[in-house]
Amino acid sequence: MEQYIIKNVEALWPKINTTYHFDSNEGRSVPCEPNAQNAEYSIQFRMDNATAKGLFTAMSECYQANKKDKWADKLERTFVKDDDGMFTHKANLKGAYKNEVTKKPLQVDANNNKLPDEFLLTTGSTVNIAVQFVPYDMGGKQNVSLRLKAVQVIKYVPMEERNPFEATDGFVFNKTEDNPFTEDAVAEPKKVVKKPSPPTKDADDDLSSIVDDWDD
Repeated sequence: MEQYIIKNVEALWPKINTTYHFDSNEGRSVPCEPNAQNAEYSIQFRMDNATAKGLFTAMSECYQANKKDKWADKLERTFVKDDDGMFTHKANLKGAYKNEVTKKPLQVDANNNKLPDEFLLTTGSTVNIAVQFVPYDMGGKQNVSLRLKAVQVIKYVPMEERNPFEATDGFVFNKTEDNPFTEDAVAEPKKVVKKPSPPTKDADDDLSSIVDDWDD
């Protein structure tokens, strides 16, 4: 199986921190054990025309070198072309093959430092993806799958907290309330008017003078 690196593509819905499978009760992909049914690591990615063409060319060469009798003469293009001219494809890795758990795809940063196992790659991040080409024949249809091996994060987009609501009339939190550091909360200090001191004994004159100097 040939290895190929897809460079500078946009990550879409990456699920690499653990294996996932689709839960029909929840209507979405959820984390699962590697040997659960349909468990896999996966990442979809968007790429420009030149990157897509280079990838398809390499996949076609692999197909031609490994195709068997009665296979189609040419590789069918399974890329999805978006309205903006970009292309989308997917790489994945099953959680287990023949009940043997697979090795988790490697995730590294731009300097090749290994990322923690629990690292959550985000949609919109720019990545390089290492895959292996796997020609296959399934149900009379032949193609080349992209087996996910590793991901290098070139540019990480921080995850944003999703807010399901729209703005509406009602309670508005006053950020300046009880905050002594905002401009509105900082009032100009009041001037202190010194009252004349009552006459005292000569012994207190020096002390009054010191206090007056401090206030000045």
